[in-house]
Formats: sequence, C-alpha cells, structure tokens
Amino acid sequence: MLFRTFKGTPSRIRVYALAATAAVGALALSATYLTQSRAAETQSVEGGPQAPSVTVARPTVKSIVEWDEFTGRFDAIDSVEVRARVSGYLEAIGFKDGEIVEKGDLLFRIDPRPFEADLAAAKADQASAAAALDNAKAENERGRRLLAREALSKEEADRRNRALKQAEAGLAAAQARVDTAALNIEFTEVRAPITGRISDDFVSEGNLIVGGAQGGTLLTTIVSLDPIYFEFSASEADYLKYVRLAGEGSQAGLEGRASPVFVKLIDESEFTREGEMSFVDNQFDPSTGTMRGRATFANPSGVLAPGMFGRLKLTGSAEYNAILIPDSAVQTDQNEKFVWVADAGDVAARRTVELGPIVDGLRVVRSGVKADDRVIVSGTQFVQPGVKVAAATADETRLAQLNQK
Repeated sequence: MLFRTFKGTPSRIRVYALAATAAVGALALSATYLTQSRAAETQSVEGGPQAPSVTVARPTVKSIVEWDEFTGRFDAIDSVEVRARVSGYLEAIGFKDGEIVEKGDLLFRIDPRPFEADLAAAKADQASAAAALDNAKAENERGRRLLAREALSKEEADRRNRALKQAEAGLAAAQARVDTAALNIEFTEVRAPITGRISDDFVSEGNLIVGGAQGGTLLTTIVSLDPIYFEFSASEADYLKYVRLAGEGSQAGLEGRASPVFVKLIDESEFTREGEMSFVDNQFDPSTGTMRGRATFANPSGVLAPGMFGRLKLTGSAEYNAILIPDSAVQTDQNEKFVWVADAGDVAARRTVELGPIVDGLRVVRSGVKADDRVIVSGTQFVQPGVKVAAATADETRLAQLNQK
C-alpha cells in the first residue's frame, strides 16, 4: 500500500521506503532510552546506588617479641699463616690440599741435615767447654790450698778464680748453642698450630724456603671452623634502642648476651641455626656510623665457612601484646600508610597507622587501629570515605589466604 501512494520511478520509490524504515527505528530507540532513564531515576530515588561489598576482620591481639635482622659474614675465630722458621730446601709435604688438619699434624719437612751437623758441632763445643771448666775448677782448688800455706800470691789465686768463672760461662754458652741447634732441627718439621681447614700448599717440594721471624716464606694458611664467628654492623639508632632496652632490664639486642640469636644462609628460608652474642665493639666506625657486633655459632658439620654471607636476627623488643592485621589491608598514600575500617553503621573510615615488622605473616600496627575495630581486608578498591559498605566478616580460610599474600 505504501508503494502505491507514491508516484515515480522504482528507484525513487525504494529510497522513500528506506527513509521511512530509518525513521521508525529512531522512534523505537528513543522510546527505549526514555523508558530506561525513567526506570533508573525511579531506582535512584527509591534505593540509591548499590553499596560496595567488602570483607572485614578484627585485628589479632597476641603476645610477641620483635626481631631485628642484619646481614653479615662468617669469620674464623683462629686464622694462621703458616711460615717457615728456618731456611732450607723443602723436602716433603704432609697433607692434602683443603683437608681438615689437627693441631700438631706434620705439614712440611725441610731438609734437616745441615741443622743436624750444626747440632753435632755445638755438642763438640759443649764437651770442650765442659773439659775447660773441669780444668779451671782443679786449678782454682789447687790455688786455694797454696794460698792457705802462703805458697801462692793473692794475684795468682784471683786469676785462677776468674778463669773458673769464665769456664762456667763458656759451658753455658756452649749449652745454649746446643739448644739452638736442637730447636732448629725441630723447626725443620712444620706442624699445624691449630685445628681447622688448611688451604693448598703455596710452595712445591724442592724449593728453597727462607725462614726467620721477619719475611719467612708463607707456606699455607689454616682457619678454624668450629665454633665460628658471625660479624655484622648495627646502626646508631639500633644501638641506642638496645642500650635502652638493657637499661629497662630486657635481655634484648646487642646488650642482651644471654638472649639467643639465629642465622640463615642465602639458600635457606628459616632461621634454624642458633648461637649467642659474644662481642660488641667499644666505638662507632666514623666512616659508616655503625657499631660492630659478633655472635658465635657451633659448626660441627663444617658447613659454615669464613667469608660466607648470612642473615642474622636478634631480639629487638621486650615481650608485649601487639595488634596485628593482614599486610594486604595496608594502603599507601604518598609517604602515609593507612587502612580502611567499617564503623558500627558500616560506613567506611580512613585510619592513618604507624606500622611495625611482620610477625608470623601479620603486620604489627603500633598506632591507629584498636583491637575492636573492623578492618577492611578485601575490596578496598571500591571504598571511599563516608561511603556505606556491605561488610562481610572473613572466615578463617579467607584470613589465612590474606595472611599469605
């Protein structure tokens, strides 16, 4: 019927038909939009926007002790450079590179024959000095008897007495040379001064070794392993905190030497190795502003080696009741930390907080949150100050998941 009301060519009739269809579609869309707008206005007036869904939980309150952590290195209690005391040709090496040696074990042997010859010569001199002493004693005794009968002058008697004393001194000097020669023979055997792990031999057999107190040839090194030190540095703020804790009677920190410390290696996740504080330095390093501390650890297996890195923790507070929340609930606004809480009317409020360390997966809150607050632990991306929220209390499973984040 529509095509019959228009006159014209078929193409013109098709154009008119398309235009009419488009107009009908536009009228239908306008009606739909108007219906939806009125429905939205009605919902806004009657119920308002839907409240965001969040999960809340009350803080955990329990007694804890805070721990401070420091990075440091293990260091040997005893470390010795093994040097020769006498000169000579290296004749034998008595250890395997890198093995554990016991105190007194033979490490190197220097050719002893020249020193044995010196000892023989020293003993010959000793015998000659002993004979000279016997002769001087006999002459002195004869002179004393002659002087008593006035058959010897006083001057000659004094000379024989002086000769006796010189003979005694000569024998003592000869004995000292014998002792020195015997000691040099002993020094041709270089023995381990401590028990520990030895390095490799720095000099091969057949080389000439230079001995003496000054500039003796370095043959190898030995470091002790059990027990072993762990050395670290604490800042001035940490040191002052520990001093004040000690003044309050707490066995915490550097001054609490009766308190245990724990260390873990770079490939370990838990602090399982227990030791104790053994030393705190008496002054700060002016270049770093830190105080040097040292702990001692048993090392029967020899796993801990000097120079190895580790992470140490020691008590940083007395025992106290702490408020703890999941760390994922903490938000950041520039340099300010805050959390969202839901009040009695389920209205969101922002609380600025002062945080402490993480203990057992939970963050310590020093101030800003009370034990009876309902902290929003999930869904915070939809929260605004003063906005009503649909709060659901987190069950134990949900809290465990949040604590692991």
